[in-house]
Amino acid sequence: MTNSDRDSELKPDSSAVRVALWRALHTQLENPPYIIEDNIGLQIANPEEGWQQRPDMHPQGTLGFRASIVGRTRFLEDLVLQSYNTGIFQYVILGAGLDSFAQRKSQNTSRLKIFEIDKPDAQKWKQQRLSALGYSHSDQLTFVPVDFEAGEFWLDKLVKHGFNMNEPAIISSTGVSMYLSKEANDHSLKQIASFAKRSILAMTFILPLELIDSKEHDQLKMVYEKAKEAGTPFISFFSPTDILDLALHAGFEKVEHVSRGEIIKKYFIDRSDNFKPSSGEEFLIATV
Repeated sequence: MTNSDRDSELKPDSSAVRVALWRALHTQLENPPYIIEDNIGLQIANPEEGWQQRPDMHPQGTLGFRASIVGRTRFLEDLVLQSYNTGIFQYVILGAGLDSFAQRKSQNTSRLKIFEIDKPDAQKWKQQRLSALGYSHSDQLTFVPVDFEAGEFWLDKLVKHGFNMNEPAIISSTGVSMYLSKEANDHSLKQIASFAKRSILAMTFILPLELIDSKEHDQLKMVYEKAKEAGTPFISFFSPTDILDLALHAGFEKVEHVSRGEIIKKYFIDRSDNFKPSSGEEFLIATV
C-alpha cells in the first residue's frame, strides 16, 4: 500500500466526531445565550450532508448528553484561561479528538503552548483537515502522536515534543477515564502528579449507577451497551470519594470534586429551553 493509499483510508474516531457535532448542534438547536460556540469543530469533522438526521443527533434524545459535553467544554476552557492568567503557559490535552481550542482561543492565549495527544492516524487526519480549512501551522500547537496499542508512553512522547517538565501545566482528560482500568487510571494520575508544582489536572469520571438518579438508569444502560457494541466498553466507574482518594494517593497536593450540580449552577441556570447536563459525568480537579 502506498502512502497516498494509506492517507486516503485515514479517518477520525467516531466518538470524537460525535462530540464535535454535539458541540456544533448547541448553536443550531438551543436558545441563546450559548454556553459555547464551536463551529470550527464542525468544519473539521466535515460530516455528510444531512448529518443532523443521524439517530445520535436526535434533538431531544441526546439533549442531556449534548449538554454534558457543552458544559464540560466551557468549564474546562474557563479553567485553562484562568490558569493562563496566573502564569501557566502549557496545556496538555489527552485524547484531543477534534478539539478546536487552539483555533478558537489562540488570540487570547498567545503565550500558551498547546500539546494535543492522540492516536497517530487520527492526528494525521485532523492535520489534513486543518490544512484544508486554511489553518496554517502554529508554533502554539504541537501534535503528539502516541501509539498506545504499541505500548508507547504518552509522557515520554510529550517531553520529546518539547514539553517542559520544569514548568507548570494544565492537563485535561475528558471522556477517557471510563475506558481505562483502575490500574491504568492510577498510573496516569501518578505520571501527572510528577509534573511541576502548580500543575492542574482536570479529569472527568463516570459515577456508578447506584449514585445516579434512577430515572436515568435505563438511558445510561443503553449508552453503556452501545459503547460495548462499538468495542469501547466502559470499564471504570468512580464515586467522588474513590476518585479523590486515588488522586491523593497518586501524589497530588490538593484535590476537588466538581459535581454536575455545580456545572449546572455555573452555566445552565435560568435557561428557557430545558438544556442541562444528564447525570453521570463529573470532574476531578487535582493540583500538584
